[in-house]
Amino acid sequence: MAKVLVTRPLPDAVLAYARTGLDVDVRPSTQAMSADEMRAALRDYDAILPTLGDNFSSEILGDAPVRCRLLANFGVGYNHIDAAAAKKLGIAVCNTPGAVTDATADIGLTLILMTARRAGEGERLLRSGGWKGWHPTQLLGMHIGGKTVGIIGMGRIGQAIARRCHFGFGMDVVYANRSTKELDFPATHLGSIPKLAEVADVVVVALPGAADTHHMVGKNCFDAMQSHAIFVNIARGNIVDESALIAALQAGKIAGAGLDVYEFEPEVPDALIAMENVSLLPHLGTNAQDVREGMGRMAVDNIVGFFDGNGLLNPV
Repeated sequence: MAKVLVTRPLPDAVLAYARTGLDVDVRPSTQAMSADEMRAALRDYDAILPTLGDNFSSEILGDAPVRCRLLANFGVGYNHIDAAAAKKLGIAVCNTPGAVTDATADIGLTLILMTARRAGEGERLLRSGGWKGWHPTQLLGMHIGGKTVGIIGMGRIGQAIARRCHFGFGMDVVYANRSTKELDFPATHLGSIPKLAEVADVVVVALPGAADTHHMVGKNCFDAMQSHAIFVNIARGNIVDESALIAALQAGKIAGAGLDVYEFEPEVPDALIAMENVSLLPHLGTNAQDVREGMGRMAVDNIVGFFDGNGLLNPV
């Protein structure tokens, strides 16, 4: 029976499911693993079920005696794992796509609506005791119905956001992607991020986190955006040049931003926290009970299939 380390507590149903076919240890801390903990895990376990923040870098992978044969990531994004370095050591890597799609898309819509309609500002006003009653020019925002949404990265999650925007709010969809997609809704493929930014009222980042997407969205995007437009990121924080985003917001080049992820997570710049036109969430993309259970079961199924000789469901 394969010996597996789960790096942070998962829902009880997932752990019970895992223990039916695996020898499971659960690290009790909810914080990311230290370098020493990662090295020890690579040495002592057949497989590791890591989570966001467990930074299995080339340095960590390169200087530890390795027993581990599989890193079964809990989540679709795996930019915290150097998959190429793992492969050189004979360590397979897998993730949990599909299980996270709808939940993450819902958070994208949450941030679009919060930011466009200034819901965070309104709640803070009310809770502070500063609301003196309704009046016609109070917290005027942007109605998103019939506007244009620009999706940067038209994968599973990008498509799920676009569908919600088009069918739910009658929005026109434009997108930037490496290639044109065959879609079940009308959308226009534009050749670059700046071209998308020029025409979109709402810009949403839905790219995978990887070395080649680091800072893919930056000053050229924000300079091209319309002054009334809002920017949303539900992907990975380091896809966006956070300093360029802050500069654009401070200069009034864009109307606002909605963020669920941050470049140096969990650190959030004071400049973002101070701005009323920025909606900030603590990486809530997949935080629904049934979704987290689905992610966990998918990760476990990958581990069981790998050690049973049936291969990985979701290799990366």
